[in-house]
Amino acid sequence: MNESFKAPAHATPLDADAKTAIAARYGATEGNIPAVWNETIDVLLGHRSVRGFLSDPLPPGTLETLVAAAQSASSSSNVQAWTVIAVESPQIKAQLAAIAGNQKHMEECPLLLVWCADLGRTKAMGKRHGYPTDATEFLESFVVSVVDAALAAQNATVAAESLGLGMVYIGALRNNPEAVAKILKLPDHVVAAFGMCVGAPDPARPFHIKPRLPQRVILHRDHYDTSLPQEALDSYDATLSAFQRSEKMKEIGWTGAMKNRWRDAKSINGRDRIRAALTVLGFSLE
Repeated sequence: MNESFKAPAHATPLDADAKTAIAARYGATEGNIPAVWNETIDVLLGHRSVRGFLSDPLPPGTLETLVAAAQSASSSSNVQAWTVIAVESPQIKAQLAAIAGNQKHMEECPLLLVWCADLGRTKAMGKRHGYPTDATEFLESFVVSVVDAALAAQNATVAAESLGLGMVYIGALRNNPEAVAKILKLPDHVVAAFGMCVGAPDPARPFHIKPRLPQRVILHRDHYDTSLPQEALDSYDATLSAFQRSEKMKEIGWTGAMKNRWRDAKSINGRDRIRAALTVLGFSLE
């Protein structure tokens, strides 16, 4: 006999703290959505980017725990086509920060993780065991390696935040992939996809939860809805403008931020040449 799904016993209806967390994620006007709750969801919805860190080193075993969490993420065909480089050297962090637009938190954090899309290990294994690896030359294989790296990194993020640590992703390492590869001594067919600062958040420099788009913009049911509800976007513009105002940021809402982000090649800070950089680093992308 079929029975309707029931939430597991450890999932509970929303209490006041959970409702506050959802309101922080969507803004007060959009925060009244149905949900169930547990400690894991509480950690996930509590995520925010941290750009102010204490210099204290991480407790022994923390790095290894984050990597274990990362390796517990799904991997396409179990190829595990990623590598993470733990950077603790002040000199190397400073070099990478210079490439990434001189983001000071990259130098302040006790641990900088560089997540790499790695097809080099796959090719090396083929050479060692005498089997062809022609499939690594296709765009699909590169996409697999980037997705694998992203899934692994997000697992590490959740693990770090569950331990009371903070983090922020650093996409700006892609401003100059060749220079990053030289600094980190990456072999061919390996590229730094993004970085991640990890450390104890500095309580003197708090960072808050940034609201996200209303679910009716992101969540489609059964098919893609192209209507793009304007009232939902207007609501989000107002919510994000209020957040920017509270954080003493330039108040431009989401529409203004996206206008700046997607304007032209200059707005992506040199990353318009990613394909050329990947070719230099050995990726064929056929």
